[in-house]
Amino acid sequence: MNIRKTLLAAAVSAAALAGAAAAPLMSPSKAPTPQATAALVASLTAQRAAHGLDADHGFAVSRQHPGEGGAQVTRIDHTYKGVRIFGSESVVVTDPSGKLVSEAGSDRRLFLGKGSANRLGAATAEFGVTPTLSTKAAIDAALRSLPVGATHVTPPSAELIIYPIMRTERVPAAVNKPDDELNALDVEDVVASYELSYLVHTRMLVGGKPVYHDTVVSALDGRIIHQWSMLQTATGIGRSQYNGNVPISTSMSGARYVMVDPERGTGGLFGAMAITNANHSTSPGAVYSNPTNEWGDGKQYVEGTSTTSANGQTAAVNALWGLMNTYDTLKNALGWLSLDGHNTSTYIAVHVNTAYDNAYYSDTCKCMFIGDGSFFTNLGSIDVIGHEMGHGVTAATSNLIYSGESGGLNESSSDITGDVVESYARAGGTGASIPNAGNDWQTGKEISRTGTPLRWMYKPSKDGSSPDAWSISLKNLDVHYSSGPNNRMFYFLSQGSNAGKGSEFGSPYLVKTPLAMTGIGTDKAFRIWFKANTTKFTASTNYADARSKMLQSARELYGVGSKEDKAVQRAYAAINVGADIDE
Repeated sequence: MNIRKTLLAAAVSAAALAGAAAAPLMSPSKAPTPQATAALVASLTAQRAAHGLDADHGFAVSRQHPGEGGAQVTRIDHTYKGVRIFGSESVVVTDPSGKLVSEAGSDRRLFLGKGSANRLGAATAEFGVTPTLSTKAAIDAALRSLPVGATHVTPPSAELIIYPIMRTERVPAAVNKPDDELNALDVEDVVASYELSYLVHTRMLVGGKPVYHDTVVSALDGRIIHQWSMLQTATGIGRSQYNGNVPISTSMSGARYVMVDPERGTGGLFGAMAITNANHSTSPGAVYSNPTNEWGDGKQYVEGTSTTSANGQTAAVNALWGLMNTYDTLKNALGWLSLDGHNTSTYIAVHVNTAYDNAYYSDTCKCMFIGDGSFFTNLGSIDVIGHEMGHGVTAATSNLIYSGESGGLNESSSDITGDVVESYARAGGTGASIPNAGNDWQTGKEISRTGTPLRWMYKPSKDGSSPDAWSISLKNLDVHYSSGPNNRMFYFLSQGSNAGKGSEFGSPYLVKTPLAMTGIGTDKAFRIWFKANTTKFTASTNYADARSKMLQSARELYGVGSKEDKAVQRAYAAINVGADIDE
């Protein structure tokens, strides 16, 4: 097994950060009384004739929730002969006194019954709602359409519905418009017919992957009328250890929320990006689940307690937040999908072993394992997660040999990725460029109980073991130390240096004008590095070869003789790789 590890050093005592409570989105409103709800339904019922509906049309309140300023929102299903009409509903907003504020809805009921609104006539005037297929037969029909070997997460269920068959038509003013000139307002969906059906809910796993479907089955002959995936994304509140309250992308599995993020990546072991609970083992364990979509307490895990409690969930929040932001950084800024560029999902297992002072990427499963720490706090800080996922990118591309200078470049690439992700996340985690601020250029500072980082990007020798510049002996060092010079190169390339040769931010190898080289910003620096690593480096690339291929990348992106070209030459010169030049 080829395992990438983050080198850790001993540290002592620190207090964990606690997340603040989330602010409410809506003003409090009083729950409607049964009398108020009944009065609302009665009001709608009284208006049926005005809408061209007969007495077989009814209403069923499905859910209610608060609106702004103490208002109440009531969602009401439309029924016919007591059966719900799928996708047809009213949304009614009332003020605190119960007065109607607004009404909206989807009216897919109009062509049922004997009312004047029915333009389908006799075909639906006496629409029957008695099924010839049993509920069990409908479920069996749906199951036959799904993958073999699936296991149920929750028992399947079926609801009798009236299913409108829809078609899209052009509005009269757009009848003669060419297709490529159509606007969204030039077409509308209309009801073509209705089918008495069952809506079958199945929530299953196939090979550990969630396969959640809703299937519309004819209640007359068992035909599959329609089917769609119900692996839904939800935005939950995660109380992280290092970033306060953060939004995390989760899914529904039956009545529970799970840490499966289908917005990012496809396939893989769990069908989407996921966080699992190793529960003090080295196996991935089960995907985290919770009855509510609020996770964690923002505090360091208390050894020996439950890994699924709010305290135990914090490690999972840390991991999911880091995973989401690493994925988004690569996708939004570079168009790179997941670790392999093919959008294949990965996962992170937390609570690995007991009090484990390490985090690693494994090529075997193409996934990450995060320990809870003992000398350290939980190792799921955002730069560490970005670091480990960076190994996955390198493994899928240059696959730099994990030894000697190439191994140092491999580690450095992950350190670079970790700091870039930290910048991106701290600036809001959106946009098509990498911000030039937000990170501290110190790897693993947050997980240290003393506040002493694992590595200093701008001055690697501060750790007592990493050199600041290339030397002939570099290849003999542990890869976590031989990464130092390239980390410094990237800092200079992005942020520049100062003129003091003895300064932590200066280099004695910069001898041309000006002595303080000018950086090109984190965004451009990372684009050059990523292009070189993914399209030019080979497994055996060393520091000299890295410089050559970084120059090729800079020139392809920004031109020969450009300021970016010169900055790459100067940044490598600053670590004793190539000669310095004038800007």
